[in-house]
Amino acid sequence: MTIFNVFTLMGGIAMFLYGMDLMGKALEQTAGSKLQGILSTMTSSPIRGLLLGMAVTAVIQSSGATTVMAVGFVNSGLMELHQAISVIMGANVGTTVTGWLLSLSGLEGDSFITRMMNPNAWSPILGFIGIWMYMIGKDRKRGVGKILLGFAILMAGMNTMSGAMSPLADEPWFMDLFLSFSNPIFGVIAGAVLTAVLQSSSASVGILQALTSTGAVTYSAAVPIIMGQNIGTTVTALISSAGANKNAKRTAFVHLYFNLIGTVIFLCGFYGLNALIGFAFFNETANTFGIAIVHTVFNVVTTAILLPFNRLLEKLAILTVPDSPADKKQENTLLDERLLTTPSVAVGRAMLTGSDMAEICRTALLQAMSTTRAWNDAIADEVDRKEDAVDHYEDVLGTYLVKLSAKHLSAEDNRTVNTLLHTIGDFERISDHAVNIIKTAEEIRTKNIQFSEEALNDLSVLEAAVQDILNRTVDAFQKGDTYAAAKIEPLEQVVDGLVREVKTRHIARLQAGVCTIEYGFVLDDLLTNYERIADHCSNIAVAMIEVAADKFDTHEYLNNVKHGGSVKFERRYEKYRGRYTFPPEAYSESSAEVPDSK
Repeated sequence: MTIFNVFTLMGGIAMFLYGMDLMGKALEQTAGSKLQGILSTMTSSPIRGLLLGMAVTAVIQSSGATTVMAVGFVNSGLMELHQAISVIMGANVGTTVTGWLLSLSGLEGDSFITRMMNPNAWSPILGFIGIWMYMIGKDRKRGVGKILLGFAILMAGMNTMSGAMSPLADEPWFMDLFLSFSNPIFGVIAGAVLTAVLQSSSASVGILQALTSTGAVTYSAAVPIIMGQNIGTTVTALISSAGANKNAKRTAFVHLYFNLIGTVIFLCGFYGLNALIGFAFFNETANTFGIAIVHTVFNVVTTAILLPFNRLLEKLAILTVPDSPADKKQENTLLDERLLTTPSVAVGRAMLTGSDMAEICRTALLQAMSTTRAWNDAIADEVDRKEDAVDHYEDVLGTYLVKLSAKHLSAEDNRTVNTLLHTIGDFERISDHAVNIIKTAEEIRTKNIQFSEEALNDLSVLEAAVQDILNRTVDAFQKGDTYAAAKIEPLEQVVDGLVREVKTRHIARLQAGVCTIEYGFVLDDLLTNYERIADHCSNIAVAMIEVAADKFDTHEYLNNVKHGGSVKFERRYEKYRGRYTFPPEAYSESSAEVPDSK
């Protein structure tokens, strides 16, 4: 073996790792919201968690990445520790998919069907189709093109590695090296170190499969190396758990203990049975299929044995990372940066956080509006706490979205990020108006201001419209429903008209001596807040619509819907205006004119 073979080997490894990374990220990106949907089905059922871990790992082609996601979910409170255990077990089974794909390269035969089953026959075609789709396609087609291209590069790297290492078959020192790996301890250490360096058990298994071309890899050497590879893959999760909360650290240790205990059990069983009955294949030369089989059998058998004992693994992790009195009040992280390694999952988590923020705003405002009629100290304190929480949400979410926007996102995920960036500020302002309403309500209480029955009726109509527009906005935002968002602007126009009419009717009552000037001051504060709340609801709806259309020109959109002669807009406006009408009263409404406050 010459220095040029070493150069070729390094290039092959680079192509193999890049192809695997490209294919995995493209699969994850193309799955997008579907992957988030899979993750949202997590329950306390160990079987469902197992299937979930298998599915996600099969998609992103990395058990380490799945485990890191589990650590992130536990750290953010989205997943309990016992749920993460079954997900981790499923990830170990799911990671065997790559080995089976690579094992097909070992198929040999003269028949057309057999030759076509070998990836080496059709991966170049996939590469050609992939680069064509990537260059001329858009969005999802480009993603599919990257998947095909990644697989073609991966196979090319596999073949390059095999070709570069084939001369090693004639090297005595290389044969002696693999004979030493027949010692289980040396083999496990070698596999663990290789995988820890590569940060991927799938990649290290692929390299081992490529080494089978030398003829030096026997099953006696391959089995302990594969065991070590499963231990080495735990390093990724252990590193990612640094700085996380205690449950997240425990999740990483569960991954370590699962593979350590599984390795001990499997090696004891394997070598024990070999001593008793003697496996005929023990000293035979391994091939790519054999490596895939051993890898799969280990993970399936280990999972079957340890799945019923998942609670014991949880207790072992708790003993390793025990609780302390100072940790009892430890809070979960809203958005864990570990999830940024899987952008589509991070986008889904950011959207869930944004939805929570919107819900807090809605609850705070509805609570604040109730205090204008009946003051309640507890509710006032709760609104203040909610406003502080919304401020925290905006800071954390805004920072997270900026980091997320720097990642390579699918078109759909990019729209979600842009929508969040354009709307969280409006939700924060709505919570500020809730606090303003609390202050006005407190002024009404301290000054003992009495509303007339007519004034209360007017406010009831306006407040019903404000609550309606808020509920519609939050619901549309949480569901990502642009059709529902299109109904917000006509209702905002109705709220503006109601505000002007309330002012006019108040002036008429003031001139008739029914209302007081003190009431006029607090009324003006309430009306200003209600009108601005409707404005922010309009901003949120317009942002959703414009981002979905891949543009953002608020003024143009509003000008088109208001002055473009839209029949649908006019119909909706008339419908809402008919729903929110004031009861007739004896006072003249023409005695004063109030200009449009907008």
